[in-house]
Amino acid sequence: MHADANGTGSPPEAADDFAGVPDAFQRLWTPHRMVYIDDEDRTGERSGCPFCRAPGLDDATGLIVARGVHAYVLLNLYPYNSGHLLVCPYRHVASYDEATAEEAAEIASLTQSAMRVLRETSRCDGFNIGMNQGAVAGAGIAGHLHQHIVPRWAQDANFFPIVARTKAVPRLLGEVRDELAAAWPTAE
Repeated sequence: MHADANGTGSPPEAADDFAGVPDAFQRLWTPHRMVYIDDEDRTGERSGCPFCRAPGLDDATGLIVARGVHAYVLLNLYPYNSGHLLVCPYRHVASYDEATAEEAAEIASLTQSAMRVLRETSRCDGFNIGMNQGAVAGAGIAGHLHQHIVPRWAQDANFFPIVARTKAVPRLLGEVRDELAAAWPTAE
């Protein structure tokens, strides 16, 4: 289903309805993702970068779970699953190869800690971990390096929001942040 001009749902369009050479694919429109395409934060400008702003906020307001020396961990404001975390360097760099050795090492260490904490608190069965490098690769905020850590369960809804325009996130972000921060190891 996708939203038409009136905001109502309509079925996916058949490939045969498009100009050009028909193929076997159905098209699934996801207009809710336009917030990432149209958002000024995608330009990489520091003034609009939420990953540059977050460390200046208190942890609860910034959804920050843990702070390191070179990088920090926060909850994704638009999670795929409950507990979807991001690991970001404090420094505004766009690409993994621009990170210093210290930043890369701390991103790795924080990612390992995040996995342990998520297993302990949410009893997840696995993870999707990755970085989308550049807008063309799907980075919602291409100007500031960030790694996704998405907890997964055997029976989760995966990308249900794309299909039914509904997010099944069972807990409030603040509640999840508080739980993860309390379970975070004190020494990295």
